[in-house]
Amino acid sequence: MSAFNRTRVALARYDVSPHMVKWWKDVKGDNGVVTRHLSPYEQQAVIPWMREFPKKAYAKFTESGAYWISAGIITYGTAVWGDSVNEAEAREHRF
Repeated sequence: MSAFNRTRVALARYDVSPHMVKWWKDVKGDNGVVTRHLSPYEQQAVIPWMREFPKKAYAKFTESGAYWISAGIITYGTAVWGDSVNEAEAREHRF
């Protein structure tokens, strides 16, 4: 009888680190069951996305394009106005 008889049970699982055996004790393996799979022969994994991307992009742009364009115009106009005010103030105090 060895001094470590009671700890041999903890080393029964070889797929888990020894300090995590208690955490993973009730987890059953999948026995090779594949839940999601992309065949290695599948050549068109991205092509369907590329085919429908222009249609989705057009739909999103027509849906919210007016907001983006108006926000861009307001931002650009504010920057131009701020630059002109800054230049006018810089030239105002010259001798």
